[in-house]
Amino acid sequence: MSKYLIVGGVAGGMSCAARLRRLSEDAKIIVFERGEFVSFANCGLPYYIGGKIREKSALVLQTPESFKNRFNVDVRVLSEVVRIDPAAKKITVKDIYVGREYEETYDKLILSPGAEPVRPDILGIEHPAIFTLRNIPDTLKIKNFIETKKPSTAIVVGGGYIGLEMAENLVEAGLHVTVVEALPQVLNVIDPDIAAMAGITLKNNKIILKTGVGGVLSFDDNNGGVRALLSNGQDIKADLVIWSAGVKPEISLAKDAGLKTNRGIVVDEYLRTSDENIYAVGDAIEVKNPVTGVMGVMPLAGPANKQGRLCADNIIEGNKRKYKGTLGASVLKIFNVTVAAVGPPSKVLDALKIPYETVTVHPGSHAGYYPGAASMTLKLIFSPSDGRILGAQAAGVEFVDKKIDVISAIMGMKGTVYDLMEFEQCYAPPYSSAKDAVNMAGFVAENVLSGRIKTITWEKVLANQDDFIILDVRTGGECGRGKAPGAINIPVDDLRQRIGEIPKGKKIAVHCGVGIRSYIAVRILMQSGFEEVFNISGGYISYAILKA
Repeated sequence: MSKYLIVGGVAGGMSCAARLRRLSEDAKIIVFERGEFVSFANCGLPYYIGGKIREKSALVLQTPESFKNRFNVDVRVLSEVVRIDPAAKKITVKDIYVGREYEETYDKLILSPGAEPVRPDILGIEHPAIFTLRNIPDTLKIKNFIETKKPSTAIVVGGGYIGLEMAENLVEAGLHVTVVEALPQVLNVIDPDIAAMAGITLKNNKIILKTGVGGVLSFDDNNGGVRALLSNGQDIKADLVIWSAGVKPEISLAKDAGLKTNRGIVVDEYLRTSDENIYAVGDAIEVKNPVTGVMGVMPLAGPANKQGRLCADNIIEGNKRKYKGTLGASVLKIFNVTVAAVGPPSKVLDALKIPYETVTVHPGSHAGYYPGAASMTLKLIFSPSDGRILGAQAAGVEFVDKKIDVISAIMGMKGTVYDLMEFEQCYAPPYSSAKDAVNMAGFVAENVLSGRIKTITWEKVLANQDDFIILDVRTGGECGRGKAPGAINIPVDDLRQRIGEIPKGKKIAVHCGVGIRSYIAVRILMQSGFEEVFNISGGYISYAILKA
């Protein structure tokens, strides 16, 4: 009878344990979890604090008892694995409840230690009003603090996914919130033009947003609350602080055992570590990005669950199934706005010197004539040589996740913009348009690849404004509600008759509201003898977002 030990529960560890049992009824399987809860909805923790999830029991997916009854797996909570001896194929476990240590041998060992919040050693960070959020005990501490201390103000340090989810839920809990982000934008894993929509949403919901302010130098007490001193000289006072400035893989156990580690635990394509009898899954491992080919950590629940299942297959059936890597598909709700992305942002491609083009479209969430349609922003990043999709990002009120899911699926098959053009979605007016947003992104990208149109971003135009004539082809009424400085307004329907009004000798950057009318205008100009003509990606909507 084979014996399999799993270090760490939650997504990776528990999915591996369940799959091992489904494949082998005879195996002895033991899961060790140093915390009290072995299987919980960690992505749902902020929503319990905000009151959207009302019962604590809803966060607990499985207990040791329920997992034993269903899968006959021995789950030991409050049991910390403190040492691994690969040569002897055994581990040392500390029973936290009674304070004793004991050993267990294994045939195969699976590591799923996860990631922990980055908590730097700065003055005052141990203040009792400063919290991190990783597990259910952390959640209960924050919830109890809010209910007993009745704080009215909060600081969230860090503008990543968890930080913004916490900011929203603290507002839902009745607090006035300030988000502090050291970098110039929130959501640093996506491009600034899409992240800007998240910032606008935060401000529209009365959250004070401070970006580009550098790090927090120190905290000190302020009559029971906290005063945070920022590196730019500002200080902010609040009754409660959530420290959410990133996470780091827990690799110390693996490293001490002599396993190969970098930023995370190094595994091969079968999820084996440098020891053939030890596997690893989840937030602690390094995985390959299929777009860039670069290894890195990707702390996401979806990949962790899939890795756990695949790992079990390789242990039971032999190393046959390869893990293809993680594209990093992610989604975030911020009040009524959804932000989603897949693939690396532009700055990562820039750093790796990977050539790319981008197009931005602003389609409706569904057919415009059906009530309730809302505009979304969809940005597509693709290779200029063959059209392979490198990434996509979107923000809007409705169906944003669906569009990114479709593009992620096509990326997983190494798809191109031509595949987006041909993608066939189910259609009815309440759900989409006959030309879906995904199709539209493909159409625009194909125009770029074919040379029928050249695109440019607002950032490049505004940074080199002396080189360009900005041509606004919206109606006069639209321009009256907002216009880029220095732009010449000639509505697209009048362009053929007024083409002589456009000065010669400069590049022409054309825009409309979203990019469709400007595409028509660009084609008119290019076929009328104008050579350096560019369609400004995303139109005036992108400009308004950039300048908000």
